[in-house]
Amino acid sequence: MDDRSSLGRVSGSTESVSTVTSEEFVLVPPSAGGSPSSSEGKPRLKMSWNGSEQLQKAMEEVLDDDVTHEGTRQDEHTEDPQTPVASGSQKRPPNLTLDPCPADGSVGSTDSSAPEEDSVQFSKLSYLGCTWVKAPRSESEAQKAMATLRAESAIPIPVILHVPNIPEGCVRIVDQASGTEIASFPIYKVLFCARGKDGTLEGDCFSFTESYRSSEDFQIHVFSCHIKEAVSRILYSFSTAFKRSSKPAPDVRDSALPMSPDGDVYTFTVSMEVREDDGKGNFSPVPKDRDKYYFKLRQSVQKKVVVTVQQMNNKELVIERCFGMLLSPGQKVRNNDMHLLDMESMGKSADGKAYVITGTWDPTTPVFQMLNEDTPKDKQVFMTVAVDLVVTEVVEPVRFLMEAPVRVYPSNERFWYFSRKTFSETFYLKLKQQGGARGSQGDAMLEVVSLQRHSERTNGGRGRLQSPTEEEEPEEDSDSEISSGTGDVSKDCPEKILESWGSILNRWHSNLCVRPKGLSALVRPGVPEALRAEVWQLLSGCHSDQDLLERYRILITKDSAQEGVITRDIHRTFPAHDYFKDSNGDGQDSLYKICKAYSVYDEEIGYCQGQSFLAAVLLLHMPEEQAFCVLVKIMYEYGLRALYKNNFEELHCKFYQLERLLQEQLPELWSHFQEMNLEAHMYASQWFLTLFTAKFPLCMVFHITDLLLCEGLNIIFNVALALLKTSKEDLLQADFEGALKFFRVQLPKRYRAAENARRLMEQACNIKVPTKKLKKFEKEYQSLRESQLQQEDPIDRYQFRSV
Repeated sequence: MDDRSSLGRVSGSTESVSTVTSEEFVLVPPSAGGSPSSSEGKPRLKMSWNGSEQLQKAMEEVLDDDVTHEGTRQDEHTEDPQTPVASGSQKRPPNLTLDPCPADGSVGSTDSSAPEEDSVQFSKLSYLGCTWVKAPRSESEAQKAMATLRAESAIPIPVILHVPNIPEGCVRIVDQASGTEIASFPIYKVLFCARGKDGTLEGDCFSFTESYRSSEDFQIHVFSCHIKEAVSRILYSFSTAFKRSSKPAPDVRDSALPMSPDGDVYTFTVSMEVREDDGKGNFSPVPKDRDKYYFKLRQSVQKKVVVTVQQMNNKELVIERCFGMLLSPGQKVRNNDMHLLDMESMGKSADGKAYVITGTWDPTTPVFQMLNEDTPKDKQVFMTVAVDLVVTEVVEPVRFLMEAPVRVYPSNERFWYFSRKTFSETFYLKLKQQGGARGSQGDAMLEVVSLQRHSERTNGGRGRLQSPTEEEEPEEDSDSEISSGTGDVSKDCPEKILESWGSILNRWHSNLCVRPKGLSALVRPGVPEALRAEVWQLLSGCHSDQDLLERYRILITKDSAQEGVITRDIHRTFPAHDYFKDSNGDGQDSLYKICKAYSVYDEEIGYCQGQSFLAAVLLLHMPEEQAFCVLVKIMYEYGLRALYKNNFEELHCKFYQLERLLQEQLPELWSHFQEMNLEAHMYASQWFLTLFTAKFPLCMVFHITDLLLCEGLNIIFNVALALLKTSKEDLLQADFEGALKFFRVQLPKRYRAAENARRLMEQACNIKVPTKKLKKFEKEYQSLRESQLQQEDPIDRYQFRSV
């Protein structure tokens, strides 16, 4: 049988493969009333328990095809199709190679005669790229991502895909031309696979979703297959890899759990154990205090954290896998303060009634320092442990979070009296059916309503599941805007990056007239916070402008006609920042003097609302004299003041350029805005006039300032397009009022976490905004304005031409 024709029968049936690790594969005899293919007496592949019916059909076709190939090779071994195979066993199909045109190569797996080789390799694939998704196991989001990347990928990368054959293996993407590894992901972090719908342009595509770097982020990677029919074989390999990545578990389906009086509430008991290296090659449970039940830890001793999750009632929810165990010192910690532990193992317990996750913990890691310091007498500290679980038929990951008291002792401490009582908590998970959504076996898909601890429930507390993708902020879903000046900025920086900056700055100071080679590449990821004062002054050219420094000292002694407006604005600039909170403090005093000095310095423009935010950003890094100098440079040499001139004519040109870029790069969103009559000036005015400083968190604001001083004012377009791209799906679902509220409230809140802001700026730097294209759009705008002014007053036309 031809490989291509056989796989063609399943190309439309296999839509997605979820990471179900509890399925069983069984070879069963054909039924009498089967299809023509089954009447030939070949063994059939059946997936029982939590399997996908679509995947089952696909694998039946693949197996039929493999058996036919085996039958044509008389010298090879044969198997009686009627021979029963025990439940839980798996027959691995032989190697599948597609070669419709020998000159063009092949798509398929490499030779897999060795049963335990590291991976199956697939060639003749193109990598179309990756993007972020909110729901990692959503079929609809996967289809959207495949459609988007299929359309936007200008130059697909020919790659070889490695799908592991061993439990601890990794999915690897390798550049076909150079053999360089592009990316690698442990199989336990791959959460979902899907293929493009038949009959669409994405019919030759497939994708997989993985938990990017931590359990809080999800990326989907999209590929196109040069031979469309091979997609089914690739999904089959992923299915096999998912099964191998989990420990086998006994069949406990017959031991039904007691039903809850509330049918939508599922009770779980979650217990935690900490183990330490005993110096003999084993890890033993650490003791707990007999009275207060805190864990007794020893300094600098390698540890393991073991979390056991057991469902106590209701219809059984199968835990497919844990894709993240996180640890942090303290209580009530934020998501971005937690740190991912290396996973050692996961899977069902020996009796099949619980799910056990083990992670390794190196206490000498600096982020865990609080949990590795000798605790003062009669004191105790807390540690927070969380596990993120993928649960069958639940559309979002479920996080169980535990806070435990600990005390840290010297490494040679001996404990004589301690409790062996298990540290455990009871959780109540409330679920509801999600619309008409159905899972792989037709089961209703469920979404989380709340997740409560027992203590919260008995005290009447209200619990809500915190998704691993959310920030733990109480006002996340509120209608209130975040205050300007919000957020902390980390001063930590890797030693290698500081060394690179030290080298650059030494070369720069030896020749201040020329920017050193390699500077832009260092600025793009963000200037280290400790170096921003020096770097910003060097980038803006203030290092040698002594005349401007002296002039500032004179300007602050002069009166300004705009002092009243300035005073009013000062009190609402960065109210969330301690430096500017006090109306009689140094921060507001310095800010007032800078704004007043500029209003006297620039007689044409004077003080404009919004300047105080930019001045405040500079004041947080340098004395007021230097801050004033950098402000003047940004206004004059970087062209920001031009946006305020001639009735904001230049600003309206920027709006036109942004809308034209939006039309070219995000046509669907542009059309949606057109239908709503949503224009750029309605949401982007502050972006241009305040350089994003008025509403966005400081970690993002400082990074934008880095890029502005290095690249110029046009970086605003990059950041604006990145914001619109990452918010596309939310904006497409919003009406006019909803979109304005989203820009004003929800959008800035997304970037309070430094990692979210970093990823956004990384995307902004990768967006191409050619200067020639901006010039072209500028000419278009000038022509349109000229046409409009032909019908207006001659004086207005003269003013426009003199801009």
